[in-house]
Amino acid sequence: MTHPDSPSSPVLEDRFGRTIDYVRLSVTDRCDFRCVYCMAEDMTFVPRAQVLTLEEMGRLARVLVALGVKRIRLTGGEPLVRKDVAHLVRDIGAISGLRELNLTTNGSRLDRFASELKAGGLDRINISLDSLNPDRFRELTRTGDLAQVLRGIDAARQAGFQRIKLNSVILRGRNHDEVPALADFVLEKGLDIAFIEEMPLGQITEHDRGLEFVSSEELRDDLSQRLNLVPLAEKTGGPSRYWQVPGSDSRIGFISPHSQNFCHLCNRVRITAEGRMLLCLGHEHSVDLRAVLRAHPDDDTPLRNAIVDAMAIKPERHDFTLDPGEQLVRFMNMTGG
Repeated sequence: MTHPDSPSSPVLEDRFGRTIDYVRLSVTDRCDFRCVYCMAEDMTFVPRAQVLTLEEMGRLARVLVALGVKRIRLTGGEPLVRKDVAHLVRDIGAISGLRELNLTTNGSRLDRFASELKAGGLDRINISLDSLNPDRFRELTRTGDLAQVLRGIDAARQAGFQRIKLNSVILRGRNHDEVPALADFVLEKGLDIAFIEEMPLGQITEHDRGLEFVSSEELRDDLSQRLNLVPLAEKTGGPSRYWQVPGSDSRIGFISPHSQNFCHLCNRVRITAEGRMLLCLGHEHSVDLRAVLRAHPDDDTPLRNAIVDAMAIKPERHDFTLDPGEQLVRFMNMTGG
């Protein structure tokens, strides 16, 4: 761990020697979907006064980039339900030294915002899509309209976004059988996809995570029966391990928080919409950056020091479990994507 005035080594480095250069910044915990693995059907959201303003988020992003952060991903909840989020994209997108500004969305509003986001400096988009069956899509999201999301995907392609990636959380007995169709969809459209093992965040009663868990290895074996999957050596900076079908530019990835722990490669932290810096997805280690931002509105030094000092409490790894009695009560929408 070093402070900003130590140029000889990375500024944001934890006690395990990992350099932190990627931040997932949640702009809201609210969402227009209620996905069964992400939140409860009847949610209580953070009061608006406790959520960081867009100006505070822009200031925070500038400090993070000055500390060596190269990639920022805007998340939620659903980031596009936040009023004027395109202004934040323009603000952060203009920061010198930032290599990538990305966004994760459920796609429901992309048909309205894709062009504006691209013009504002957004580099890449990830879109959550767990089913290509309209009825099943509605069941998994509780409120979602598949046709609207498909229009959003087309709008993102037309706006010129490259390497659009779909994120698909796979549940046994719910959408496990759709993995081949989802793979065919991205191959046809020239998209990427990551199949994700369900994260055990938040107390849910809608389904049994242990019974519906499907490992990445099982999914990959199933797909290999019909597709020639060739492993890719390139690293994307995230937790996905990617394969490719010869003759296609699409990448098929697997995110395996349970079955193939990737914590030793962790280069990221998350910041919730209310300004809480989470040092690990699977722990409650955190620092309240909102308090520092608001206590020192005209001085970034305390904020820089708080971020650097937080590296000392970043844990070595998460301890995810499918045991309902040992899962975090923090839902994924509160975590920040």
